[in-house]
Amino acid sequence: MNQETTRSCFKAKLLRPAKAAKGDAWAFVVLPRSASEKLPRRGRTTVEGTLGGHPFQATLEPDGQRSHWLKVSPSLLAACGAAAGDMVELEISAVAGEPEPELPPDFRQALAGSPQASVVWDATTTLARIDWIHWIESAKQAKTRKSRIADACDMLASGKKRVCCFDPSGFYSKSLSAPQAVD
Repeated sequence: MNQETTRSCFKAKLLRPAKAAKGDAWAFVVLPRSASEKLPRRGRTTVEGTLGGHPFQATLEPDGQRSHWLKVSPSLLAACGAAAGDMVELEISAVAGEPEPELPPDFRQALAGSPQASVVWDATTTLARIDWIHWIESAKQAKTRKSRIADACDMLASGKKRVCCFDPSGFYSKSLSAPQAVD
């Protein structure tokens, strides 16, 4: 799949998250399904493009409805002079190569304590690492996250390169979704 086949242009409303922290000025956009369907995967996917004519690169999150949502940072909002409630033009396409995901500090520490898991981790693909991290980060409670990190290290140490039983799109488990928007 090349960048041109994943390219989409559309207009969308910038939405304000209902549960944003006080003073947090980010917004989000839910992609139309037609744009999402052109992307290479239903899970986390990195795109590049423009929002209101300003370039950006970001990782889209799955919305649990077989589409994606984009978190729009305060700096990108300021650059394009937009705010929640505005209609904006977006152009996106999948990046040529998915960038290496950032390893969460707690998972990095656990991998450091398990040399066998670290060896298998280093032998996995970037997309598999994205799914492992996404599985860990999708835990809603701290104790679940801690359990998933321990399980990930155990599975990796046993040679398992991909997390099983995890739907990275959230569609079947409904574990993932876009934020709720303020009306």
